[in-house]
Amino acid sequence: MSRLFEPMQIGNLRLDNRIAIAPMCQYSAEGGLPNDWHMIHLGQLALSGAGLLILEATAVSPQGRISPYDLGLYSDATEEAFARVLKAVRAHSPIPLVVQLGHAGRKASSRAPWEGGTQIRPDEPSGWRTEAPSAVPHSEGEDIPVALDQEGLDRVRADFANAARRAARLGFDGIEIHGAHGYLLHQFLSPIANKRKDEYGGSIDNRMRFPLEVFDAVREAFPAERPVWIRVSATDWIPGGWSIDETVAFSKALQSRGCAAIHVSTGGVSPAQTIKLAPNYQVPYAQRVKAETGLPTIAVGLITEPEQAEAIIVNGEADAVSLGRAMLYNPRWPWHAAASLGAQVRAPKQYWRSQPREQKDLFKNTSYGQR
Repeated sequence: MSRLFEPMQIGNLRLDNRIAIAPMCQYSAEGGLPNDWHMIHLGQLALSGAGLLILEATAVSPQGRISPYDLGLYSDATEEAFARVLKAVRAHSPIPLVVQLGHAGRKASSRAPWEGGTQIRPDEPSGWRTEAPSAVPHSEGEDIPVALDQEGLDRVRADFANAARRAARLGFDGIEIHGAHGYLLHQFLSPIANKRKDEYGGSIDNRMRFPLEVFDAVREAFPAERPVWIRVSATDWIPGGWSIDETVAFSKALQSRGCAAIHVSTGGVSPAQTIKLAPNYQVPYAQRVKAETGLPTIAVGLITEPEQAEAIIVNGEADAVSLGRAMLYNPRWPWHAAASLGAQVRAPKQYWRSQPREQKDLFKNTSYGQR
């Protein structure tokens, strides 16, 4: 039997298989509100047969959005718009839905990637002043962010908690906190971005303090029976930056607070990073976290082939794999993986007739005849 298609648990959340759809920003929201694009996009992914669908980075405040076109969950209007999209998705798919809550920090107020991804300055239309642990811009020449004072820290922490309460009302099956890719919580963790001299900067314990406070606030605001976990960047790919050793220490601290899993990525805090891209290039970091904490880990990064994903699970390198670009290119990737590995996968009955003749039992609970 394929290990990739074995069920697994993240806290109390049961997944049919170990394929997760990674959160992928669409840069298509209007004032933070999901719209018909998100209904179509999430709808097709929900029919993919994956075990888990993690929604794209969803900002906990307007200033926390990566771009003016990013999703938010910070008002009654955004919550109502989410409810409409989720109702449609849930009507046709049982896939567990998890929202990724985040704050972009100094990387906020940016253009969409197809517009260059550069910063929109505060004096430009649709731009705003960003906020960060320290008054240090992400790239040379960018507008200097406002260093968060205690009032600002309290506000951001409360924003995360309020978004978690909205996520609970919407019935999300879990929350992933975005602590990776150079966004606000990663900025606090990394000495590249965090130059503070108070209790939130300097030592690793101090740099972890605010991300742990945010985790505690979200965990308290979200129903105890539903899991909360975090996505981390395990290394900055820069000498003197955040490291895998610190990631393990952070993961252990999260574990003691009830964190249900660790989604392990890398990089994003500085344009000076030097990433060595190759298939499975981030998997060893997930393996290290798994080995030293025992927490369920989700590996991501250039995982594109079914046999490759299967080997990661079989070899104990991670408990699940997360696919992003590969899933955009092929939204039926889990179907093809199941066919390749001799497994079964869920599919809507309207599509049962598509299963290959040589594998009549590809789809679960199928019985399709045609006159």
